[in-house]
This record gives sequence, structure tokens and C-alpha cells, in this order.
Amino acid sequence: MTNKTILKFGPVEHAEAGDLPGWIAVEGQPTMQTAVQHTTADGKVMSGMWRASPGTYHATYTDYEFVHMIAGRIIITPDGGTPVEVGPGDAFVVEADFKGTWKIIEPVTKHFVVRVA
Repeated sequence: MTNKTILKFGPVEHAEAGDLPGWIAVEGQPTMQTAVQHTTADGKVMSGMWRASPGTYHATYTDYEFVHMIAGRIIITPDGGTPVEVGPGDAFVVEADFKGTWKIIEPVTKHFVVRVA
């Protein structure tokens, strides 16, 4: 019997390269890869894995995101706000109205869950 209510993510074999909408490189030459591993039937929630190389992005969010850091280190600074450093094992949320920088100090791997507005 196949379980249709639980989906266990396996290794990421194919990730899409390219900057996400609303993300602009402002320092260095960071790159990112995104692998959406699941989307709900109504398309309102998606989850998967994201990887990024060192450098800094200015990000503008339109959707809520939950993050669980697997590897790497980032300093996230809201425009006009206080920097927050996150690393392996940390979990955090980014609200849909976030604008600020993601300074990627060490190569990052994170799991994410995004609620699409």
C-alpha cells in the first residue's frame, strides 16, 4: 500500500539554476539553485531545497517562508534593521513583506516551505 499523505524527500538530483524573482546580487557573484520537491494540489504551498554560493543578495519577499538550515552560514539584515546570523540546524521564518540582504558567508543548503500569497 502506498502512503499518499506522507512524502519523504530524497536526494536532489535536478535543481534549477538562476536567481529567484526579487533577488538581486549586490556583492560578489553568488549563485543559487532551487529544487521544488513538493507543491500542494492547490498550488499555495511548496517545499524543497535551496543552495547558494557566497556573496550578497538584496531580496524582496512577497511570500511567507519557513527555513531549516542544513549547511552554511548567512547574515540576514532587514532594510534598516538588525542583522541576524543563521547556520546549520537553525530554523527561522521570513515574513512576506521582508526586504533586505542575505550575505552568504559559507555555501548554503536549506530546506524551505513557502506559502504563496
